[in-house]
Amino acid sequence: MTLLLLAGSGEARRIAAALAQAGADAVASLAGATQRAKPLPLPTRVGGFGGAAGFAAYVKEAGITAVLDATHPFASQITARTAVICAELGLPYLYHLRGPWAAEPGDNWRDIDREEDAAALIPQGKTVFLGTGRQTLDRFANLQGRQVICRQIDPPTAPFPFAGGRFLVGRPPFSVAHERQLFRELGIDWIVVKNAGGEASRTKLTAARDLGIPVLMIRRPPPPEGAQITDSVDAAVAWALLQ
Repeated sequence: MTLLLLAGSGEARRIAAALAQAGADAVASLAGATQRAKPLPLPTRVGGFGGAAGFAAYVKEAGITAVLDATHPFASQITARTAVICAELGLPYLYHLRGPWAAEPGDNWRDIDREEDAAALIPQGKTVFLGTGRQTLDRFANLQGRQVICRQIDPPTAPFPFAGGRFLVGRPPFSVAHERQLFRELGIDWIVVKNAGGEASRTKLTAARDLGIPVLMIRRPPPPEGAQITDSVDAAVAWALLQ
């Protein structure tokens, strides 16, 4: 067996650690979107595959016999491509998809389908905190007339893509207390996030509830049709070790 672990989530790190401890023949892959990412306890390749053809070629050349996809829940293009190619090549494929966040008493959330939908709900003149990352930042260009603050892990390499916005650099994890203080200092009126799930990044949502800040929650893209899916790290590791 040579398992390919597509990493990019916190759960992927836990899966990698368990596979390494079990002595599994596995290699991990990181897209390389985050600079200075913490190393994984498996042999790791960093960077894209060069599209569908490049991924298929890599799988064949590396002798990959199964693929465990533990990428971010919003890495929909990577996941869709991987599921299709694994099906075409007859490779076992498992998608680890952690559960989404669900509103709790006191939360003021509204679901939206796309980043572009936020402008219809956020009044002019408000201060908006984007916890959505830089890759889809240009989709918020219609938020002109609001002060937009986008937090990202790495320092920006280009100017903010539209007027009225600025970057805030910060490397998680962040405590609830940190997020509350930050939102107070910045005078945040609205928060926009992707429904990525996970406890580590939920702290900003708890802080928003404590401060009475409304949240726009971007719905997840649908998972690949017909794919085998689990939300359990233990189940994902057990599956990998049986391949």
